Amino acid sequence: MMGVRVGWKFLAALAAALAIGPLAPALVASTLLMTLLAQAVISAIFATSIGLLIRQSGLISFGHAAFYGFAAYLLGLFVKHGLLPAHWAILAAVLLPTLLALALGLVIVRIPGVAFSMITLAVGQVVYEIFFKWRHLANGDDGLAIRFPAEILGIATRTLQKPQTMFIVAWTVLVLVLALLYWLSRSHFGRLTEAIRDNEERARFIGYQTVMPRAIIYALSAMIASLAGVLFALYNAFVSPEALHWTLSGAGLVMAIIGGARLLIGPALGALVLFLIKDLLGDVTEHWQGFVGLILIAVTLWMPVGIAGGAQALWQRVRARRVES
Repeated sequence: MMGVRVGWKFLAALAAALAIGPLAPALVASTLLMTLLAQAVISAIFATSIGLLIRQSGLISFGHAAFYGFAAYLLGLFVKHGLLPAHWAILAAVLLPTLLALALGLVIVRIPGVAFSMITLAVGQVVYEIFFKWRHLANGDDGLAIRFPAEILGIATRTLQKPQTMFIVAWTVLVLVLALLYWLSRSHFGRLTEAIRDNEERARFIGYQTVMPRAIIYALSAMIASLAGVLFALYNAFVSPEALHWTLSGAGLVMAIIGGARLLIGPALGALVLFLIKDLLGDVTEHWQGFVGLILIAVTLWMPVGIAGGAQALWQRVRARRVES
C-alpha cells in the first residue's frame, strides 16, 4: 500500500470536502435540520462500513450493528465505571471491536454466500441478547445513560453534543474514512482483495493467501462501524440494545444498496437520502417505510448500481456527448 501516490486533485477534493463541515452549520439556521444531518452523517459512516465489505469482499453482513452498538456500550461502560479516561475510552471502544472482528473474521470469511450472512446475523443477535438481558452489566432493555466528563479531548461535552458541532466532527470522520478507503482501493492490498472477491481460487493458485486479507477487510469494516457507534454514544449520551439489533444492520444494508454499494460514496449517499425521505414522508404518513421499500425495489430492478452509480453513468454520457459534439 505504500506505493500508492496521492495527486493534487485528490488533495484538493479532500480539502474541499473537509471545508463543507464547518460551512454547513453556518448556512443552515434550523437546529432541527442540523440534528437530522448530524444523525444522517453518523449513519453514513455506518453504511460505509457495510459498503466496504460488499465492495472489497463481496460479502453481506447482517450483524454489523454488533460492532456499532458494542463500541457505544464499551464507551459508556468505561466512562461509567471510571476504567479509562474519556479519550482512552474512545480509542479502546474502537479498537476492541476491531480486534474481535479480526479474530472472528479469520473463521467466518472462509464461509461463502448466504451462510456467511446468517453467521453474522447469529453473532450479532448473541451480542444483542447479552446486553438486552444482562441488566447488571448495562441496565438491560432500559438502556445505559452515559455521564461524560465536562471535557472530552479539550472540547466541552455540552458543545460536542450540539448538532452543529457533532455534524462537523462526524462529517470530518466520514470524509477521512472515505479518503482512507479511496487510498486503500488503489493500493496493492485493495486490488488483491478485489481479485480474491472475483476469483478466490485463482488468487490462491498464483500464490496469494486469501483468508487473512478478507479477515482484515472485515476488521476494517468493523472499525468504521465502531467509529459510528462511538460518535452515536458521544452525541446522545445514551445507548440501548436497539443499537445492537439486526434491524439496524438491515437499515445500513438498505442505505448501501440504495446509494450504490459498489461505489465509494454510494452507501453514504444512500444514508443521506434515506434520512431525508424519513424526514419528509414521516410528517405525512406513518407508513414511510413502505415508500423506502418501493425505492429499494426500484433501485434493485432498474438501477442495480444505486443512485451514485446512476449519477456516474449519466455524467459519463453527458461528457461523451460533449466530446462528440
